[in-house]
Amino acid sequence: MLGQWLDWSLDGQLPDQKQGVFPSGSYHLYAPGVLELIPNTANHAAHACIFSAAIHGNETAPVELIGEWLSRLEAGSAILGAPVLVILGNLPALKAQQRFITTNLNRLFKRELHAEGEEPERARTLMAAVDDFYTRHSGLPKLHYDLHTAIRDSRYPRFVVEPFADSSTDAEQWDWLAAADMQAVLHQHQHSWTFSHYSKHYHAAQAFTFELGRVAPFGQNDMASLKPMCALLTALSEGHSPAHRPASQMQFFKVQHELIRHSDDFQLCFAEDTANFNRFEPGTLLAQDGEAGEFRVGDTPLYVVFPNASVEVGARAALLVAPVT
Repeated sequence: MLGQWLDWSLDGQLPDQKQGVFPSGSYHLYAPGVLELIPNTANHAAHACIFSAAIHGNETAPVELIGEWLSRLEAGSAILGAPVLVILGNLPALKAQQRFITTNLNRLFKRELHAEGEEPERARTLMAAVDDFYTRHSGLPKLHYDLHTAIRDSRYPRFVVEPFADSSTDAEQWDWLAAADMQAVLHQHQHSWTFSHYSKHYHAAQAFTFELGRVAPFGQNDMASLKPMCALLTALSEGHSPAHRPASQMQFFKVQHELIRHSDDFQLCFAEDTANFNRFEPGTLLAQDGEAGEFRVGDTPLYVVFPNASVEVGARAALLVAPVT
C-alpha cells in the first residue's frame, strides 16, 4: 500500500480503503498527498513528526527519500515508533515537474489567507492537516521537517533554514542536524509564511526548511549524499534519539536584508548562475529596481541566498546574510 501512495497522490484520488496496517503500525489517508502513520507502540523519545516534501513540484530528491523510507516501513525493515504525518505538497506541480502552477505555495501558509485558486486552497488543506495532527497527538513534542532542494548550486549544498518565531529551537536539534551532514544553518529574521514557519509560529514546533542539494528530475538525484538525512528521519520515526555531532561543524548565518522586487523594471546585478552563499564585498551593486532604486553592499560583506530575479512583483528576489556564531 505505502508503495502505491505516491501514484494515488499524483492522480489526486483516494482509494476506497483509506486505512490499513503494515508490520509496525497503521495508516490513514486523509486527503491526496496526506498520509498519517500510527505506531503499534510509541517509543520513549517519540515526537509528533511531520515530514513534508514537494511543496515545490520540481524538487524530487525529498520525494525519493521519503519513498525509500516508506518502502522499508512496509517491508518491516524499519519500525515505526512515533506518529508521523507525511505530506506531498503541490501535487499538480509535482506531476508537471515544475516549481508551481500559478503561485509559490511556500509563501501561503498564513491563517489569514484570503486568496483564491488551486495553490491557496491547497495551503488551507495542509494547514488544517497540520492543526488536526498536532491536536490528535497533543501529548508529544512537535516536530516538522520540510524537505526541499535548491534551484541553483550552493557553497553549502545541504543547509537548513530556521524560521523566525517567538518559540526557541532546542539545542539538541543543532547536534542532530550536524550528524545528518547539514553544512550550514540560516536564521530567518522575520515572519516568512513558509510551511515550516507555519508549524513553528502557530504550534511552537521544532521546525526547519531543509535544502538537500540541487533540483534534479526523478532518478537523477545524488541520494548517497542524503544517507545521513535518511538516518535522521528513520531515528525520529522510530521514536529514538538521533545521532549527535557538535553543532560547531556547521556554519551559521543570519538574514540581514531582503531584496524585494518592487516593479517590473527590476534586475539582479550579478550572474544568473551565482551560487547560494556567494560572498559580495562592500560597495558591490547587487540590485536595481524602477521603484526602489539600487542596492549596494554596506560596510561589511554579505552572502546571497535564494537569488531569483524572476519572482512576482512584491516577492522576495534574494536573501542577504552574514555569518554569526
